[in-house]
Amino acid sequence: MNKTTEHEFMEFLGGIFEHSPWVAEKALNAKPFSSLEHLYEKMVSVVEQSPEKQKLILIKEHPNLGERIEMSPDSVSEQAGAGLKNLTPAEYDKFSTLNQQYMDKFGFPFILAVKGKNKHQIYEAMEQRVQNQREIEFQTAMKEIYKIALLRLEEKIQ
Repeated sequence: MNKTTEHEFMEFLGGIFEHSPWVAEKALNAKPFSSLEHLYEKMVSVVEQSPEKQKLILIKEHPNLGERIEMSPDSVSEQAGAGLKNLTPAEYDKFSTLNQQYMDKFGFPFILAVKGKNKHQIYEAMEQRVQNQREIEFQTAMKEIYKIALLRLEEKIQ
């Protein structure tokens, strides 16, 4: 990553945070990176230092889990790996209903790093987390976004 041009860096890492290339763009200024962890920490720091309004926009860039909409290639792969692209009609209806309930309560989509999880674990997490207070859920969504970013970075750089 340290020897890439600005364009190459952005092409390679611009999608680490869902539809938010601004994170990679701001992290670019911290080159050289001593490790993948250093790069990750810098990207997280960029998000952490951004205003709450910008964080909310970042959260809203994520698709609802299990929804049949156009998504980033990374989201498609992650959701397919968790079995969310092969929901039965009844499962799809359950996910859609719970997604809507979650959106109505919090004003942003349910975020979960789904790698290594199956659709039943994801649905259980949704059922539990929809009971949270908004501030707790906002912080939980941000933590999950950071997990997703780390998984994506590890996959791209290994």
